[in-house]
Amino acid sequence: MAITNFIPTVWSENLYQELDKKYIGVANCNRDYEGEIREKGNTVRICGIGEVVVSEYTKNANMNSPATLSDTARDLTIDQAKYFNFQIDDIDRAQSSPKLMELAMKNAASALANDADRYIYGLYGQAGTSIKCDGVNAENIVDLIIDARTKLFTNNVSDPEDIVIEVTPEVAGLIMKAKVNLSTDNTELMETGCIGAIGGCKIFVSNNVRKMEGDTGYEHKCLARTKRAIAFAEQLSEIDAYRPELRFADAVKGLHLYGAKVVYPNEMVLLDLNVLDA
Repeated sequence: MAITNFIPTVWSENLYQELDKKYIGVANCNRDYEGEIREKGNTVRICGIGEVVVSEYTKNANMNSPATLSDTARDLTIDQAKYFNFQIDDIDRAQSSPKLMELAMKNAASALANDADRYIYGLYGQAGTSIKCDGVNAENIVDLIIDARTKLFTNNVSDPEDIVIEVTPEVAGLIMKAKVNLSTDNTELMETGCIGAIGGCKIFVSNNVRKMEGDTGYEHKCLARTKRAIAFAEQLSEIDAYRPELRFADAVKGLHLYGAKVVYPNEMVLLDLNVLDA
């Protein structure tokens, strides 16, 4: 297959599929939006709907006129533009041997997904509520997670299955040492970083959750949030195959445009955890 037969839409779709497999932070965001993304600086609209009022019903009496639901749409700016650019000695051979090209695309997807997840977890400062603990260990970590769950419930979050807890590998280790029942029969979830659930809230572990060195240990910026707390929009705007002028090689490059917005800060709790010697 010649380089002129490279089909961008096919490889773009493959890359999207691989990205979805690699995402953790992004996967736990609201990704429903309206609008086209063509370049950095574009704006898309994240759509929502207002609260529904429940009224008392009286037999043989007319109901109130139907309420007009308010539109809670918000604008989200695409402020991130990241690219990959790799070469393979012989792209004809690479495309005739799918495993080689698939491996390259998986590596590209992994790098793009890690970058986007780090971006999501960098929004921790916009959480509506925070819980700080300077001496986190296996004895108190579960209590802290339950406290975060409680704060979300007091903010009218009613479904624990809609809550995700995202932690660093070190904090995940403390959770597992706490010997709580984290068993899950969902193999697919486990493959995407989910290690189980506490109080109905799924626990995800990611090395992209922010961690900063402090005076007495590392401060782990873990999050407890609903899946609609953060909105995310993305577009793979370009996937091109080309031949570098100064190389006997063929290359593939791609541009990943995306942005995110904290839409419901009261549905996100920052677990600011100081893990000693971790």
